[in-house]
Amino acid sequence: MKDRNARHDVATLLLRLMLGAVFAYHGAGKLFGLFGGGGLEATAGYMESIGLPNGTVMAVLAGGAEFFGGLALVLGVAVPLAAVPLVITMLVASFMAHSGFGAQSGGMEYPLTLAVATAALGLLGGGRFALTGGKRR
Repeated sequence: MKDRNARHDVATLLLRLMLGAVFAYHGAGKLFGLFGGGGLEATAGYMESIGLPNGTVMAVLAGGAEFFGGLALVLGVAVPLAAVPLVITMLVASFMAHSGFGAQSGGMEYPLTLAVATAALGLLGGGRFALTGGKRR
């Protein structure tokens, strides 16, 4: 039983670190123009171009969810709570910004995978190596 718990904690840590890094990376691009991202103005324009109202508000919400939610996952702070806006953001991206399924043709495969993996992580919790207590459900 002890070995199973240790594997669970390591698996949860790996998921948190990778998903958190991906989200923080993309959020930094949306908010601050880092890593080749367009920054807030370009992100807002894109949000409006796909039919979302109030592009700047949507860009701040999406970028903020990704950047700060990603940091929360990496650190293991309030993982179930942080997962909620991340999942919503990825579902909106899946169905508003992408058409079809395959990533090679601009489909929703990647953001939908991020949404499902993040939902699973939110249900699992941060694990033992989380900064805030590491309680599992």
